[in-house]
Amino acid sequence: MNTIITSKIVLTMMIPMITGLLVMFSGKKPNLRDSWSTLGAVLTFASVLNFLPVVLDGGQMQYTLFELYPGISVKLNLDGLGVVFALVASFLWILASLYCVGYMRGLNEHAQTRFYVCYAVSVGAAMGAAFAGNLFTLYLFYEIVSIFTYPLVMHHQDEEGYAGAKKYIVYLMFTSKAFLLPAMIIIYVLAGTLDFQTANIAQGIFPAEASRFMVGVAYLLCLFGFAKSGIMPLHNWLPDAMVAPTPVSALLHAVVVVKVGVFSTCRVMLSTFGTDILAETGLGLFTAYFVSFTILTASIIALTKTNLKARLAYSTVSQLSYIILGVAMLTPASITGGLIHIANHAFAKITLFFAAGCIFVASGKKDISEMGGLGYRMPWTLVAFGIASLGMIGAPPVGGFVTKWYLLVGAMDIHNWILLCVLLASSLLNAGYFVPIVLQAFFGKPLPADQGVTGSLEKKPLILFMVVPLVITATISVLVGIYPDLFLDLINLMVKS
Repeated sequence: MNTIITSKIVLTMMIPMITGLLVMFSGKKPNLRDSWSTLGAVLTFASVLNFLPVVLDGGQMQYTLFELYPGISVKLNLDGLGVVFALVASFLWILASLYCVGYMRGLNEHAQTRFYVCYAVSVGAAMGAAFAGNLFTLYLFYEIVSIFTYPLVMHHQDEEGYAGAKKYIVYLMFTSKAFLLPAMIIIYVLAGTLDFQTANIAQGIFPAEASRFMVGVAYLLCLFGFAKSGIMPLHNWLPDAMVAPTPVSALLHAVVVVKVGVFSTCRVMLSTFGTDILAETGLGLFTAYFVSFTILTASIIALTKTNLKARLAYSTVSQLSYIILGVAMLTPASITGGLIHIANHAFAKITLFFAAGCIFVASGKKDISEMGGLGYRMPWTLVAFGIASLGMIGAPPVGGFVTKWYLLVGAMDIHNWILLCVLLASSLLNAGYFVPIVLQAFFGKPLPADQGVTGSLEKKPLILFMVVPLVITATISVLVGIYPDLFLDLINLMVKS
């Protein structure tokens, strides 16, 4: 494997951080401030694209900033899995920066400069997590994401906002300190290093003589320490974080926070423990059954929610566990299906939250029962919502179908009918809570106050800033379903290693 030592990956990580500084110093000039966000997003995405040829050729890029102790360093390493996450996060930041202009100005939100600064730094920390070459570095950037998304969750600075933000930070900080720190100590004592094994996902970093009991303890601490992945019962922070503005919800659910959680979980499963140990100890199958409970339970709860963002929140809790389930089944097909869902879920879920925000800004409606007839006044928004819903359900030709296909093949490869039934049942539940929203929008009766009201709600200039990004993300959701080759090639570099 060709490993290139280069500081360029540091620059990619720093672009969003520098963007945050430029935004902060341009706070009194809104147009310039918002332009910095978009420019920073474009440059970050272009920088990640620059790494593609090397990674697709089977190479990796690496750089060590400094060493704290033998085997413990701040080290960056970019491989196929890291590029998948970095590509998705940086590209969606471009669209999110445009969407934020329409949303934040459309509602005349306060503290917009603080909002954009924290948004940029959060994306920069996500880049750091994507590039992390060891568990210590991953932990550092995981914590930075938590710190800088806290002001975004409490953005409205009301009682509800402070309560949601408090639960958010307590859940994430407590679990990382109580579980991840002890896990790192145990792993270092057993293996003598915290560096990831990216050349062979079967091997892991533990020597043959390492106590399997202690390895299991460290694994469980990691599984629950990354609470951003939303596994029950450590999921309650996620629905309560919906008090944040919709662009923050999109950031939480599609681009940064939860994706950092599941990315970290999958990275540690494959690059610290390895598939051989997870199969030998039964931890892989245990994890698969454990997250299956989250998939089904969160879907059932989503059926009971009438607030659109609340329903989408519980959908996220369920969908995230597909990613971990795929890796936990430990077959090449299932791991591919789980990891590609990082991208497929991101494009579909950000479309859904973009649509929810567009509906709120244009009509003031939050409850599904209030959306009767809205599909005809906001056709682009609701059609895009319908397409993204198909992705969540797993119907062709949207990207979610590729995910479900590989996961089903993985379940059949290990002849596990329980997991096969979980996947089929969850798809039906997904349809149960998404299809009624689309039907209500196009065939439901308008509220009395809306009857007789005609005219498009999507023609206002600020609304266009929101509609265009969600149409693009919905279109990409279809394209990655028809042409998933790029993400599959990047993931296969790791799966076949």
